[in-house]
Amino acid sequence: MPLDPILVAETREWFRRAADDLAAGAHDLTGQAELTRDAAFHAQQAAEKAIKGFLMWHSRPFGKTHNLVELGNQCVALDVSLEETLRAAAPLTEYAWKFRYPGEAESPTVEVARAALATARTVYDTLRARLPGDVAP
Repeated sequence: MPLDPILVAETREWFRRAADDLAAGAHDLTGQAELTRDAAFHAQQAAEKAIKGFLMWHSRPFGKTHNLVELGNQCVALDVSLEETLRAAAPLTEYAWKFRYPGEAESPTVEVARAALATARTVYDTLRARLPGDVAP
């Protein structure tokens, strides 16, 4: 049975944007001034967009939320083997807001930012592997 080209395109776009966030986060850590706040934000965004892409593929509605626990639970309802990976990503949720605006939060260390990006990459790779090859960005 042929794949729905609209569903393929929409899902691919979520994963393309997740890949862009992974690349941007990695780039943020390569300059003279390491932009750890931005790298952490991009890690959260990459995980969120990969999860939303997975949900899109399975025609599961999701709201305008950054909560990776909520989104991850929807994925686990579809595939219980995702639980460990998505549970590990849950702490990234706070990076959607924690470092974006002035306030009390100190910038994360380079090690924390790198770990966040590694977690987001694992989410991306794990979810992407469960979809047909045609969906690859």
